[in-house]
Amino acid sequence: MIAKRPASAREAAAFSLFSMAEEGAWSDGALHHYLGRAALPARDAALATRMVYGTVQNQMLCDFYLRRFSSVRLKKIAPRVLACLRMGIYQLALMDKIPAHAAVDETVALVRRYCHANDRTVAFANAVLRNAANAVQSDTLPRLDCPDKESYYALRYSHPEWLVRLLAAQYGLKETEQIVRANNADAPLSARVNLLKAAPADALRELAAAGITAEPHPAFPAILLCSGGDVAATSAFNEGRMTIQDAASALAAEVADPEPGQTVLDCCAAPGGKSFAMAERMQNTGRVVSCDIYEHKLTRIAEGAKRLGLSIIEPVLQDAAAPRAAFLGQADVVLCDVPCSGLGIIRKKPEIRYKDERAIEALPAVQAAILQNCAQYVKPGGTLVYSTCTILARENEQIVRAFLTKNPAFEAVPWKHPACGEQADGMATMLPHRNRMDGFFIAKMRKKA
Repeated sequence: MIAKRPASAREAAAFSLFSMAEEGAWSDGALHHYLGRAALPARDAALATRMVYGTVQNQMLCDFYLRRFSSVRLKKIAPRVLACLRMGIYQLALMDKIPAHAAVDETVALVRRYCHANDRTVAFANAVLRNAANAVQSDTLPRLDCPDKESYYALRYSHPEWLVRLLAAQYGLKETEQIVRANNADAPLSARVNLLKAAPADALRELAAAGITAEPHPAFPAILLCSGGDVAATSAFNEGRMTIQDAASALAAEVADPEPGQTVLDCCAAPGGKSFAMAERMQNTGRVVSCDIYEHKLTRIAEGAKRLGLSIIEPVLQDAAAPRAAFLGQADVVLCDVPCSGLGIIRKKPEIRYKDERAIEALPAVQAAILQNCAQYVKPGGTLVYSTCTILARENEQIVRAFLTKNPAFEAVPWKHPACGEQADGMATMLPHRNRMDGFFIAKMRKKA
């Protein structure tokens, strides 16, 4: 990462984009790092955040415009220069309160200072952005002339066409547009109140005192939707009265519905949110075994449990796909939140949309293997919950239906919740525009006694 401390919103945004391009950093992690170093006023931090997320969210559209104004093929442009040009185009074409001269001049300054650019490259960047600014001012930006709605939505909302067509086949064109549009919308930060330590009303007052705007989620009184500050920097967070967790993840813990004194196995537990929620639901009595394959993630789970005052969390190094004899038939509740394509959390990690299609085609086999293995750990009469943060049926309903067909000892369990109503077949898919939470899938099953 760049060692220099960012001095402005645009520097913080550019450094974050550079880290993504050069080091494979996640947008949220890079942005958090540079905003932490910059100590910018809240307004400038918000601008940096919007420029990073907006540039990544609209990358394909920005590239479409860049191709019309650049005399150089985009593949030939140095990665840092291309990142700056995308950010400049985003400001010019898609942000309505940024003066054109500021977008052009300050972006060109970034190219000059941080892109190892010679005079010719700086002049090239200046020409591209001035041409784009003139087109915006004269309302002559190139039209998105696409052969069908799927390709139009792919370009307009910067989603790979294969993904838009996959979603359209599953959800229909109308809802697909709602899905991809929602993926480019701002997502509030969700903080879940630790009811063992605080009441939601008290937590709301603490956040307000810290300058953070918050409101309860309509279906989860203990989930507060926050904006305008850093929840993780508050005393309420540091002293364990709340933790960061999306409502969809909290819903999985509620559907699992463990009781005080029971044994729970969270098979793919990191970063620990569902383990924490279940332990709190159990009144911190019983046992929650939280498994992961990485030691450093187990350390984070242990630290989170300590902060929240949860003594029943047991971090264990374990591959969810590998059998463990000591677990066989021992758990009242088994939760399998399996590795997935992550396509339900695009609004929070916008770069997920650009995954290689081939890289996610093998996931269903992995997911099915984990579910089959972990089902062995459920006691007769116990609960098995399968969840993902994706919205593709091939990673969700198809996995569960195949499992139930292969394993007649298990049956689907109907459930209902204010967030999504009644689920007669035990399965539900959450969508951000419908449910005000991450895209998520949850299936509840029972092992027959």
